[in-house]
Amino acid sequence: MDIYTVAPWGLYMARPAPGRAQFHYLESWLLPPLGLRVTVFHFNPGHERDQDFYLDVGEYTRGPRRWQSRDHYLDLVLRTGRDVQLADVDELAVALAEGLLTAEAGERAIRTAVTTVEALARHDYDLDRWLETNGMSLTWRGPAIDARHA
Repeated sequence: MDIYTVAPWGLYMARPAPGRAQFHYLESWLLPPLGLRVTVFHFNPGHERDQDFYLDVGEYTRGPRRWQSRDHYLDLVLRTGRDVQLADVDELAVALAEGLLTAEAGERAIRTAVTTVEALARHDYDLDRWLETNGMSLTWRGPAIDARHA
């Protein structure tokens, strides 16, 4: 079942992922003020990854009836309380070289990634602690989803 919930700071989306070998369900929050999409993947056995949150850098725009998103190719992999890793710099470089992203958008992506990494480091790599300072409180369905798909 697909779930969509609007909050003052963003949009929560959750849905099954049929046909995906790696995961069976995914939950995401679009956070326009931060230029981030925060995702929790519910991995299938044997495909687990050492990550708590996957953050896509991009533009997320709330419309009156429809939200829009534009990926800026950079991603961050967060392991709560431990570290955050920047991923897909090569994808950003290719997108810029091929004109899929403007130089301005590329610079914004880099600034967003750096700002996010710095903020997470200041909050001991705790996404919830950082987001609370921005007035955001994310909720996840989590274990109930995994129990239904086990």
